[in-house]
Amino acid sequence: MRTRIAWVIVITISAFFSCKKDYVPNYAQAKDYYPLAAGRVWFYRLDSTTIPPFGTELIVHSYHLKDSVGVSFSDNAGRTSWPVYRFITDTLEESSWQNISTYYVTPTNNDVEVVDDNNLRFIKLISPISAGKSWKGNRYIDTRSATSPFQYLDDWDFIYDSVNLSYTTLAGSIDSSVVVHQRDETSPEGDFDPQYYQQRNYSVEVYAYNTGLIYKNFLHWTWQPTPSPARFEDDSYGIILNLIRIKQ
Repeated sequence: MRTRIAWVIVITISAFFSCKKDYVPNYAQAKDYYPLAAGRVWFYRLDSTTIPPFGTELIVHSYHLKDSVGVSFSDNAGRTSWPVYRFITDTLEESSWQNISTYYVTPTNNDVEVVDDNNLRFIKLISPISAGKSWKGNRYIDTRSATSPFQYLDDWDFIYDSVNLSYTTLAGSIDSSVVVHQRDETSPEGDFDPQYYQQRNYSVEVYAYNTGLIYKNFLHWTWQPTPSPARFEDDSYGIILNLIRIKQ
């Protein structure tokens, strides 16, 4: 009888620790969802949407990416910023990793800013993390100039949803995530018809506590029927990132 009770206790304790989640304080800070340290590496599957010659369709190519954090430095405002070096290879990781870009992440008590390789500054997260909180994530980007190639990024509302729920990625189910809805717009609305102009913008990112970015889905395309021949405009593209593993 004592042996049976002991086994019950062992099983109960094991179940408790196997199900234990990271403790997430109420109103956690944005930087807690984008942890940074030199040598930290995120590995993702990348599904990249591009347009082939003549632009009459969208095609998807798949790769593996790794984002490797470098040594921190002080930016022009005296804030601690981190370079992240992006590398790409095939989905089997048989080819050598090729460096394709560098972006910069600046976490503060108020937000997390990311400057991409086009020198575009995004406010990815703000504090505190709470459901329904919104902000203008693209407000530092010139979207209003007549010559701006980024007009499609204008006036986006970033909104927190599904705070501290689990989210399933290629790395498995990850606890304590937050979904950041950024855009879901088709203009003009309606089904795609190649006879008429249409633009599609969709963007969502998912971050996890003490983990970082675990999923991203971005799509921008513009269908232009005139002048002939009808085609997708050259700046049409899409990116899906899905976390595979992390090296800390």
